[in-house]
Amino acid sequence: MERRDFLKKAGAGTAVAAGTLAAPAIVKARTEIAMVTTWPRDFPGLGTGAQRFAKSLSELSDGRLNVTYYASGERVKPFDSFDEVASGNAQMYHAADYYWKGKHPGWAYFTAVPFGFVYSEINAWINWGGGQELWDELSGEFGLKCLTCGNTGVQMGGWFRKEINSADDLKGLKMRIPGLGGDVMAKLGASPVSLPGSQIYENLMSGAIDATEWVGPWNDSYMKFYEAAKYYYFPGMHEPASMLAVGMNKSWWDGLSKTDQALIKAAAAQEDSRMMSEYNAKNGAALDKLITEQGVQVREFNDDVYDAFGEAAEEVFEEVRAHSELANRIHESFAATRRDVGRWMNLSDQPYLRQRNRVLGVGV
Repeated sequence: MERRDFLKKAGAGTAVAAGTLAAPAIVKARTEIAMVTTWPRDFPGLGTGAQRFAKSLSELSDGRLNVTYYASGERVKPFDSFDEVASGNAQMYHAADYYWKGKHPGWAYFTAVPFGFVYSEINAWINWGGGQELWDELSGEFGLKCLTCGNTGVQMGGWFRKEINSADDLKGLKMRIPGLGGDVMAKLGASPVSLPGSQIYENLMSGAIDATEWVGPWNDSYMKFYEAAKYYYFPGMHEPASMLAVGMNKSWWDGLSKTDQALIKAAAAQEDSRMMSEYNAKNGAALDKLITEQGVQVREFNDDVYDAFGEAAEEVFEEVRAHSELANRIHESFAATRRDVGRWMNLSDQPYLRQRNRVLGVGV
């Protein structure tokens, strides 16, 4: 009996030990993330890209990082996204950071500035030219951590009710144009207006504004701006490559594991590339329809107008540099990269594209 009792107890102990060894690893608790945005739900490119990032992050983490997506107005107004995340009420936003230039002009450089970077250049600056470090310094002052999460590429110059043949034609013009580009237009006598995307069409149709920029043919045709304005100008000096951002509450970010931080970085980098490729894939066909089906007249800003843009931009940059020591350092870093990378682009991409399109007869 004693032997049987011993074996019975020993067997039970072995079973417990075996059960302990075979037990699955403890599953980490799911992290709930509220992401607010400045885009309408399902808006092509901007909105769908933000939603795609949210979905990818959940998938990459096998559901541990569960993102609840809020389009503009669903939780807070579009331009309240910054404060919602900085305060910790939400963990993330997806937006264009130049919307926050009223808080500090340095924010504009982390979306796009007049005569600024194209897509390949801004990524070179962020990843290899000190841009991310300056972005971290600026965003840290507001309790945020930001990463690149999309780009729309070179934007069109905008929709106008009348032809723009000289800088004088801009005087008195009410135009929806945010960021430092709006400051440039103000220098030339226009009245810049900052409106979220959801409000542009109605203001253009009613005559509350005379002109608007938005993105490019794919997005602009969706917005039906051609119903109110027929002159579609290029190229946009104001946003040569609009980098979009996922901004996070810094305290929340700092509390994440290195693994979760890496997953967020991976999902954001993936969306940065996917969004840019989507715009490049869809803008050409959309432009053709605007011209052939909607009767849109595509016009190029002449050299005199562009020269006026350039002179006004330099005045704006001087004012930004005078704002603060940090603003000056951001501009100096931007300008150095623009010079160095631009010199290479002038020998690589531009000559090749010009000659290739000439040989193939590619034009507007």
